[in-house]
Order: sequence, then C-alpha cells, then structure tokens
Amino acid sequence: MKHATIALDGQPLTLEQLWTVAHGEATVTLSAAARERIARSRQVVEELLARGATVYGINTGFGKLSDVFIPAGELRQLQVNLVRSHACGVGEPLTEAETRGMLLLRANVLAKGTSGTRVVVAEHLLAMLAAGVLPVIPSRGSVGASGDLAPLAHLALGMIGEGEVFFKGKRLPAADALRQAGLAPLALEAKEGLALLNGTQAMASVGGLALARAYRAARLFDLAGAMTLEALMGTPVAFDARVSDVRPHPGQLAAAAHLRSLMVDSEIRESHRTGDPRVQDAYCLRCMPQVHGAVLDTLQHARRVLEIEMGSATDNPLVFVAADASAENEILSGGNFHGAPLAHVLDYAAIATADLMSIAERRIDRLVNPDLNEGLPPFLTPQAGICSGYMIAHVAAAAMLAESRVLAHPASIDSVPTSGGKEDHVSMGMTSALKLRQSVDNAEYVLAIELMAAAEGLEYRRPLRAARRVEAAWERIRQHVPKLETDRALQPDIERLRAAIRTGEFDAWME
Repeated sequence: MKHATIALDGQPLTLEQLWTVAHGEATVTLSAAARERIARSRQVVEELLARGATVYGINTGFGKLSDVFIPAGELRQLQVNLVRSHACGVGEPLTEAETRGMLLLRANVLAKGTSGTRVVVAEHLLAMLAAGVLPVIPSRGSVGASGDLAPLAHLALGMIGEGEVFFKGKRLPAADALRQAGLAPLALEAKEGLALLNGTQAMASVGGLALARAYRAARLFDLAGAMTLEALMGTPVAFDARVSDVRPHPGQLAAAAHLRSLMVDSEIRESHRTGDPRVQDAYCLRCMPQVHGAVLDTLQHARRVLEIEMGSATDNPLVFVAADASAENEILSGGNFHGAPLAHVLDYAAIATADLMSIAERRIDRLVNPDLNEGLPPFLTPQAGICSGYMIAHVAAAAMLAESRVLAHPASIDSVPTSGGKEDHVSMGMTSALKLRQSVDNAEYVLAIELMAAAEGLEYRRPLRAARRVEAAWERIRQHVPKLETDRALQPDIERLRAAIRTGEFDAWME
C-alpha cells in the first residue's frame, strides 16, 4: 500500500526514500521547479542546435568518436544507436527493487535541470515507475567510468520500446508492456540518449539498497550479541557508558547504548553478578561496542556519500543556464559520471560487513564449542554424539564469512582502460555494489544462525530469564524456529528466520 509521495526536485534523497520507492511504498512526482529547470536547459540545447554549433554529445559521436560531426538529420538516429549499442550487459537481471531505484534516481538527475532533455523524458521515467514497467537490466557489464553505461542503456532501451521488461510478474517485450500500461515508447531527441546513459544510478541503487540492509544487520547483530552474552552468562560491564565516554566514537557510543538497552532486567545476569571467577569476557563479547560501533561509523560515512550522489548531476556534458541576461549559457564537458566516490565507500562497507560477520562467527563458536561453552551441552544438543546439533550451522556461518572476506577485496583499486583508451581510468563501482549486496546476503544468514544458536543456548539457562527485550526476541525467534529436541535439517529454519529479518519482523530491536 502506497503511503508517501515524493516530489523530485534534483536535491539529495535519503536512503529511506530510496528504500520506500524501490519497494513500491511511495509515489513519485516531478516538482514544478524541476519542470521549469528542465525546460530552460532544453531551450539552451535547442538554441545551440539552431545556430549550428558543435557540442560533444549533442551533434558529435561519443567517447573515442567525439571528433565526428553528426548532421542535423541524423541526430535522432544517433541517440537510438547509442542506446542500442550500449545495451550489452550480461548476467542475471537486477531485482525489481533495484530497477525501481534506478528509475527514481535517473529521474532525479534530470530534475536538476543540467541534462538538456525535455520534461517528457523525466515524466516517462516516472510513468514507467508508477505503472510497474521495469526494464530487464543485466547486472554485469559496467566498469563505472562514464557511469553505468550498459545498465542505464538497458533502462533507456525499455523506455524506447525495445528490449524486455518485467510487468505484472511477467517478462515481456518492452513494446507490449508499454502498450498494456497505456504508455507510448519515448522518441529520443538530440542529447537525450546520452543524458540517460551517463551516470552512476545502477551502482547507487544496488549499493544504496544493500547499504540500508547492512545497517539493519549491524543493529540486529547487537541483539544477537546480547542474546549470546546471556546464553554464555557473560557480563555487560564492558558496555558501561563510562567506558565508551572516554573513547567517544559515535558508533561505539550508539552500540554500547543499544546493548545496554537490550540487557535491562536480566535474571541470568543477576544470578552470576557475585561469585563469578571471570574478570572479563572474550573479545567477541567484550568488544562488541568497539567493533559493531566501527561498522556503524563506516556505514554512516557510506550513507553520507550515497545521499549526496543521489542528488547529483552525473551525466555529461552538463548544461548551465545563465542566471541573468548579462551572462552566457554554457555546456561544459566534465567527469561527474565517474563512480569513484561510490566505489570507494561501497568497498569500505563490504570490509566492515565482513568484520561484523567475523566477530559474530566467533560468538557462534563459543556457543557450540564444548571447550568454550561452560554450562551448555556440546553443539547445543542434549544428545551429543548421536546428534550433531548446531555443529554444521556454525560451519555454514564460517563458509559465509570466508566468502565475504574474499568479497572485501576492493574493486575500486582496479582499472581496465576502455573505449579505445579514452576512458583510461575506470571506477569498477558497479562491482563494488554487487560485492556489497552479496556480502550483506551472507551477513543476514550469519545473523540468523547466531540468533538461532543463542536462542537455543537460553533454553539451557531456564528457569532463569534473560533481559526483557532479549526474551521478547527469543519468543519471536521461536515463532519461526522451534527448540532443537533432536537433529533435523536446519536449512529451512535458517531461511525462515533470515526472511523474517529481511521483512522487518525484528526491526523493533534495532533501537
């Protein structure tokens, strides 16, 4: 059910706005101010064409062919050929949510009024978004140099009624879906194909949606860690505000406060407040504020960069309308399409996500390892030997971590010159986004496994009760994952709990 309306004006969007539009929870319109800016920038293009001026991307070839002049009678065909020739992505398609995000972000680029397109181009993007006509966009094929050329070309291909789209649960020829939706294919004019192709909207959509999920996982790993601490009868002393106040990184302060809020009114804690020979817990328990907090700070930095990017002009050339009659309009060629800002922070986020999984895997090991989990049965099964319990669930978490460690290798340090050497330094930002997406997938599985194992550990501390919020989370987990009385296939349990995390069932424990 749609519950919000966003009026695009070319200004930065928030990750929350990207998420709501991508998941069909908002309608999007074009502001009156944006329409006026777009019209003024188009007028500049039309005036230059009328004078016969030569301007890159308007009446020239592209990239290495930028010195080839294109006659006026061939300008429309030039734009169509550009879209067709660049639509050569490969691999599985982006998700429908990621494609909706791209439609939103591309329309917001045009709303800035520096692209030189007609208003109808932005309107067409939003009409397809509203109707659910979503171009099939292969996920591979972008090096993030002149932006996400191949993914955006597939987006534009659907706009002109070519290629394929997803519509009402089916994969259809674009022309058929547009007709069924009551939309006509867009006829491109001079500059408009290029204005749709140059930009970072594929990596921004894929990376932004993955980043939002990474933040959710980071906050819920606090819950998993608190539940593990209770199951292992650890101490929350390390979360004391005085400890973090003398090292006041924002993320650490937030994580420590969150952990404290999760540990209120714990019978388990009170049962071993005195007489416990342990002075302090292992790092995976004691250092949760420091590690989880560092992850939060990393994700927050990435968020700032993404939100700036979502309100940026990233095509080329850019049309600058004079502020008054005494100044001249200008069309400038630059490099705002280069994906380095996003590539760097998405790589950074993947590194942080892997580290979050690393500390969680150590906690899972302490829950199942008979040499470390004093008071709990080996591998959390009452029939150790004949049963293996959570032994291989931990192995699965270790496998997810190993994959994410590989994915943490930065894509942004690589570059393969393209376009005949004209694009001689590329960002690989789309690879960074796809790596982060996969790493977050893995993190959600590890999160589900830790929650399951920690919930099982609490069973062996009964009749003592954990902290109020931990107990409430335990009850929610038990709605999806029953107690392990004897061995069973745990894969369905992991999938159910991971799905519950992704659909927001545990969002109440994020704060």
